[in-house]
Amino acid sequence: MPAVFLRERSFIRITGAEAETFLHNLITTDLASLGADEARPGALLTPQGKILFDFMIWRDGPGFLIETDVAQREGLLKRLTMYRLRAKVDFADENAQGVTVAWGDAATDGPRDSRFAKAGIVLTRTPGEHGSDPETLYDALRIANGIVVSGRDFALQDAFPHDVLMDLNGGLGFRKGCYIGQEVISRMHHRGTARRRVVIVNGGSELPPSGTELTVGSKPIGTLGSIAGSMGLAIVRIDRAGEAIAGGTAIKAGDVDVTVSLPAWSSLSFPARADEASA
Repeated sequence: MPAVFLRERSFIRITGAEAETFLHNLITTDLASLGADEARPGALLTPQGKILFDFMIWRDGPGFLIETDVAQREGLLKRLTMYRLRAKVDFADENAQGVTVAWGDAATDGPRDSRFAKAGIVLTRTPGEHGSDPETLYDALRIANGIVVSGRDFALQDAFPHDVLMDLNGGLGFRKGCYIGQEVISRMHHRGTARRRVVIVNGGSELPPSGTELTVGSKPIGTLGSIAGSMGLAIVRIDRAGEAIAGGTAIKAGDVDVTVSLPAWSSLSFPARADEASA
């Protein structure tokens, strides 16, 4: 089974007597419940609750490893350093460049990605290059299971954690107390006001390029992200998609007729009317 090296990933190591408390009070992930062999998604939010940086995080030795996109690493490190103040926390460069994701028989003893675990898939993440299978295999697995990545499926500072299913995949803690943006996220969650969600897009033929709008009639409901042939991901207004499905109205990606489905592991469903959308 595949082991895929993702070259554009990098790491920040966080240690120190107050490392867990520092991170727990800053990021969305509930570190108190984070298992020793588990990698969870997380984010550092804006005060308005939008995703400023996103990452995977797991325990490693006496501290934590944060895995993020190469393009985000320096900005995230600067922001963490800004918040450190007098906390007993140290940040260190991790020499490993890139991460190897492996699943099936190729899975390693590395931490298990909680996003895939929700879909019943054991997928491990190991720093460094330990596999040579094509990245398209990993993309196909992500798409089939509704797992998005920033930069390809959504823009940073444009999405709420609920939009990318972080409330369901282990990336949001609702019992951990305050963190940056927590008040907005808590209000959205408890009022059930989330309207944008990740969907899996299936076309009758090859899908148009990423960035193509999904439309119902002439009205856009979302935008295509990652694509693998006739399958792709999009973040859409599920209230509008639900109305289209209930009314038998075509949903299109460019000129291609498509169907959209919510990831089975999410247990979400499309509302039939705009005022029935649930978080």
